[in-house]
Amino acid sequence: MRARLRVETGNKKIKVGHAGTLDPFATGLLIVAVGRENTKKIDGFKALPKVYIATIKLGATSDTFDCTGVITQTKISAEQLDSRFHGNDNQKEIENVLKTFAGKQLQLPPMFSAKKIDGHRLYDLARKGITVERQPNEITIFSIKLLEYTYPDLSIEVVCSTGTYIRTLASDIGEKLGTGAYCQELRRTAIGTYIVDKAIRLSDLKSN
Repeated sequence: MRARLRVETGNKKIKVGHAGTLDPFATGLLIVAVGRENTKKIDGFKALPKVYIATIKLGATSDTFDCTGVITQTKISAEQLDSRFHGNDNQKEIENVLKTFAGKQLQLPPMFSAKKIDGHRLYDLARKGITVERQPNEITIFSIKLLEYTYPDLSIEVVCSTGTYIRTLASDIGEKLGTGAYCQELRRTAIGTYIVDKAIRLSDLKSN
């Protein structure tokens, strides 16, 4: 998704735009273009792969698929998860489940998203209790890696195509594990070759 606006500096208007919005609860890298020539290049960033680090909470679900929604406990314990894997190593079994999400696939956009259908933002409809039919988008998860696991927290790194909803991925992982899950924390660490460690903090920006 892209957004463009104008800011005024004295009598001069400067065009500013960004490519790839972040969910309100998420942190991380955002590419911002300043000036007409740069905002024309925004669309070129849309096709770049993105890297996310997500903390997924097992044993509960959320109507928004993240920590901002209504949380419902599924009351699945670590022991019950262990029994589902027949006493096998849970971490290894979780890694096997994660591998099933790699590659090209169809993903249904969540109702709580900025996607527009018939001119309406889905989150506006969702807040009114309205659910509409959505068409799945083709996405690609280039890689998905388990970083840390201590029930009920599961930390993963995902390299994915544009249009991928990590919140939906978190929910799908929980469904496949049989525990339920939602995205507790989300951070975008890279867009193409641009990495968050080399980004400028908004608080560090100074006007001339």
